[in-house]
Amino acid sequence: MEPSQEKENDHKRLGRELDLFTFSPTVGKGLPLWTPKGATIRRELERFIVDEEIKRGYEHVYTPDMAKLELYEKSGHYPHYKDGMYAPIEDEDEKFMLRPMTCPHHFELFLRAPHSYREFPVRYAEIAKLYRYEQSGELMGLQRVRSFCLSDAHVICSSEEQAVEEVAKALDLIEYANGVLGLEMGKDYTYRLSLGDRADTEKYYKDDAGWEKAEALLRECMQKRGVDFVEAAGEAAFYGPKIDIQMKNVNGKEDTAFTVQYDLSSPKKFDLVYMGEDGKEHGCFVVHRSSIGSIERIIAFLIEKYAGAFPLWLSPVHARILPVSEKHSEYAYQVLASLKEAGLRVELDESNETLGKKIRNAKTEKIPYLLVVGDKEIEDSTVSVDSRDHGKLDAMSVGDFTARTEDEIKKRVR
Repeated sequence: MEPSQEKENDHKRLGRELDLFTFSPTVGKGLPLWTPKGATIRRELERFIVDEEIKRGYEHVYTPDMAKLELYEKSGHYPHYKDGMYAPIEDEDEKFMLRPMTCPHHFELFLRAPHSYREFPVRYAEIAKLYRYEQSGELMGLQRVRSFCLSDAHVICSSEEQAVEEVAKALDLIEYANGVLGLEMGKDYTYRLSLGDRADTEKYYKDDAGWEKAEALLRECMQKRGVDFVEAAGEAAFYGPKIDIQMKNVNGKEDTAFTVQYDLSSPKKFDLVYMGEDGKEHGCFVVHRSSIGSIERIIAFLIEKYAGAFPLWLSPVHARILPVSEKHSEYAYQVLASLKEAGLRVELDESNETLGKKIRNAKTEKIPYLLVVGDKEIEDSTVSVDSRDHGKLDAMSVGDFTARTEDEIKKRVR
């Protein structure tokens, strides 16, 4: 789509105007480059969700961006998913693949030692770099790319009942995270139960009875939550049914933002077992889930939802200091140093523009707070505060402004 055809809130347009990300034909299609401002938004999102997952019992891990081809043959991604994978990288007598998923990596991590029934559930989470060979015609800004980071996790359970409990807990986390991000159920996102096709053994793992039971369990889970959802045949993962959280972009195209999946095949393929209370070996059950989905895709949705005017905690710049003239620069630098020492993301406009032009530029960049300093502010040891969201505020000391913004950031006020 040409820039002239993009809607005002289109994340591609705003991404350029606010200098959040870019694409380079020299780097390659679908491979986003994040600017310092865009990287700040990513970092805040990642810190938020990692901290929240750890609070909820997830153990965060790191695994490689690639693996031997045989790992994906074992998992079923190759051949089931090979059209969405990059071609193998050959090294002497071995072939390696850039990973499209982390699940087989996490299963191999689980297999490093024997396990007892007392350990479950085991929740491995990772902000994982993934690579998928999307067709050129399908690439679209940050919403569909070839390189992305997923807030991924795999919960290995000791029983079917525990797996269903973990599905519900994963949905609790998703709904909580959506609330923090300002996304409302029914307005910003909807639920979809994605089902498999028993007749399509090329696309789906063959286990008719397992599919019937797993789909019934997920359906019952959604019904117990009392939320609206639609059912979609043929939209399941190849290894099991899933609950998808769907969102639409400003152009009306719907995409899956987050997902919770019930895995029928991996426990068998990877021989995921544990020693039960009865002293016998038992098979595990696996739930895949993504709490805030692809970092790239959720940022695209947030750019469009907020039209680039992010809540303070997500804003790349919290405040910009605007000295009225050059003679106020020394005091402006003192304010800058104080706010930076407090951990705020602050800029100083040292341009030769008029104060009016400085204010207009800052508002165009959707900066939450503008701090004007002139003769009176120097005399009173204050800053004049103009809020993007609340208009002009009373002049206040640097300490009071710091306390106000720190509280707003801590509470993640929207």
